[in-house]
Amino acid sequence: MVRRRLLDLSINNSTLREVSLSESAASAADRVLDCAGMSCPLPVLKTAQAIKDLAPGQVLELLATDPGVEPDMRAWTRRTGNELLSVSKTDEVFHVLIRRVK
Repeated sequence: MVRRRLLDLSINNSTLREVSLSESAASAADRVLDCAGMSCPLPVLKTAQAIKDLAPGQVLELLATDPGVEPDMRAWTRRTGNELLSVSKTDEVFHVLIRRVK
């Protein structure tokens, strides 16, 4: 499988870290939101903020390590009307793809 590396600048703690994504996941997402290491409710709040920056039809990929992210994102997408495309886990990181509907 082809892999590419993305650099993600964490604004909160001003550190630079490397995130490796599969080519198919990276190409499916219009934006990647890295919430690894954050606990609930931060991934939900940051997703709500990030989705507003996308046009309808665009896809957000959320990276998170909080095990509650899957039920949280299922509930959030039902409540907001956005589309939960997939939830997968690679090592300790959940990859959540969400399409902005409205």
